[in-house]
Amino acid sequence: MVTMAFLLKLIAIILLLVALFAFYQSWKAKKSASNEGARQRNDPLAFAAGVSGENDFNPQVIGPGAILSRGGIDYVVRGTVTLSQGPFVWYEHMIDGGSGSLWLSVEVDEGQLELVLWNPRKDLNLDPHATIEVDGVTYREIERGGARYTTEGTTGLPAAGDMSYVDYEGPNGMRLGLEKYGPTTPWEATIGQVVTPGEFNVFPAPPAQ
Repeated sequence: MVTMAFLLKLIAIILLLVALFAFYQSWKAKKSASNEGARQRNDPLAFAAGVSGENDFNPQVIGPGAILSRGGIDYVVRGTVTLSQGPFVWYEHMIDGGSGSLWLSVEVDEGQLELVLWNPRKDLNLDPHATIEVDGVTYREIERGGARYTTEGTTGLPAAGDMSYVDYEGPNGMRLGLEKYGPTTPWEATIGQVVTPGEFNVFPAPPAQ
């Protein structure tokens, strides 16, 4: 015969099990919410935007001694200028293909990898204006500022210093750059053309000694 004491114990056990189950469900829900909050959603177009190409053009890969092959011409990287403006860092590499030096700039801006191949124009004597015309092409100013720089290898510049720049944009991916590496030096002009990572075969630089 079931006694009252037994019923009370049974009810107490059932209530305890219900309380434990409710506690477990609450803990499980909180843990799930915490894990969801820690997760991040990624840009589904990051690869298409070209950011993944940064790995092929980062400073550990491209530096003095690297070889860049483009259009049947092999260019050796003779020197690198690293420029920084606050949290932003970009690179300019001096490359030589046997018929004079060019420069390749590498910059990641707003999730986009931009490569520009620059041709120095020592024949131009330009000062910054809102628009500049060179060889019948009109360039419009898009940015100006200053940066700190350091150099590695052969660049024709001191080991470190400050510089000023003015960037211009033209049609069909054309660029004009004015740079000044000292308060008393003249502006140096270069004409650039945006290029794509797929145009290059990259043979990495040797490790730094």
